[in-house]
Amino acid sequence: MAKTDKINFSTPSGFPEFLPGEKRLELYLLDTIRRVFESYGFTPIETPAVERLEVLQAKGNQGDNIIYGINPILPPNRQAEKDKAGESGSEARALKFDQTVPLAAYIARHLNELTFPFARYQMDVVFRGERAKDGRFRQFRQCDIDVVARRELSLLYDAQMPAIISEIFEAVNIGDFLIRINNRKILTGFFKSVGIEESKIKPCIGIIDTLEKIGEAKVIQDLEKEGILAEATQKIIEFIKINGTVDEVLDKLKYLAQTIPEVEEFSLGVVELETVIYGVRNLGVLENRYCIDLSIARGLDYYTGTVYETILVGHEALGSICSGGRYEELVGVFLDEKLPGVGISIGLTRLISRLLKANILSPLAPTPAQVMVMNMQDDLMPIYLNVSQKLRQAGINVITSFDRRPLGKQLQMAEKQGIQLCVIIGSEEAAAQKSSLKDLKTREQVEVPLEDLAEEIKRRLA
Repeated sequence: MAKTDKINFSTPSGFPEFLPGEKRLELYLLDTIRRVFESYGFTPIETPAVERLEVLQAKGNQGDNIIYGINPILPPNRQAEKDKAGESGSEARALKFDQTVPLAAYIARHLNELTFPFARYQMDVVFRGERAKDGRFRQFRQCDIDVVARRELSLLYDAQMPAIISEIFEAVNIGDFLIRINNRKILTGFFKSVGIEESKIKPCIGIIDTLEKIGEAKVIQDLEKEGILAEATQKIIEFIKINGTVDEVLDKLKYLAQTIPEVEEFSLGVVELETVIYGVRNLGVLENRYCIDLSIARGLDYYTGTVYETILVGHEALGSICSGGRYEELVGVFLDEKLPGVGISIGLTRLISRLLKANILSPLAPTPAQVMVMNMQDDLMPIYLNVSQKLRQAGINVITSFDRRPLGKQLQMAEKQGIQLCVIIGSEEAAAQKSSLKDLKTREQVEVPLEDLAEEIKRRLA
């Protein structure tokens, strides 16, 4: 390559790249989410980044998602192997675009090795070929949990989901949030009661799901485009605007169940929703953390019962920060068997990018090190190495400064990396078996015997 040739080394559009402090924040959030997932007995799995294309597209799995295909690219000196490479990769493969379809394939592959109900979590990277824009990525990390059963799945698993969501967002301390709960059967039953044809119910639910994005006037317009009469449209709008406390909304729904036609599906949805709320309460979720919102539909066709969306109060423009619901047919698609499930998903990459932009979260320090051992004299390096190791053995993260520089420069370097404490040992300190400990947060500097150094550092970090 000629010296004048320039390579564009910027990241491809839609493929995020974190700085160290941002990556450490992601890892902290992952650890917090993992801890909550595991406290409810969810077990980790990881599925390949690549699946057979026929798996990703089976029975409409792909939906509106744009899939990235996988094709071998041979180096210039191996072009003669092109046909052979094509043969070895003759089955079309593609990158996974979510975690749920791979979960279905995973269960089909390991059906006789798993115990049901099967509760798993997965925190993998997925890929979608959508247009990259603010908060939307082509590569992003999802944190998913699902519980899947054979034939029947208790609604109390649905109730666990808001408890898990609540614990996660309480732990990461991002402010007030609200988990909005609904049941698709309630919407479907109500739509039937106002005379909407079966074939138009799913499109109408999809329209209702866009209410917050496009507004009431546009929802009415879109329902009319579907051929929904003005009288039915008005009833739908009035219905989804029913509000109040959880008990008030449940009472209104139970009253409607006694008065509207096509009552069976509607009534079943109300009973399911009441059971879920009963479980949420008994799991101790605070009343101000959840509500019933009849406008929540989750536009994905495979949801059949409970649905959830979580918003950050005061930052509703961020959109849903965690969502999910119950499905009946999705996971059994490869087995011709009923495998009902319920799950939630946190789009972590999108969430981090938006919370950082809104200054709700901040990056962590660029390094996990809490202490830097300064290099005052090269001949004292054996002492610096010994002190560093003893601090690490005491559970303290340490950077040892190997490069001999002026002390001021080393202190600047420590401060830039967010390191709080610096250990300074010169020839006098070494002879007296002492050190100077400088706290860059308080600007205090104290003399500490080497034998007491670890305890003093722990006390200050605490």
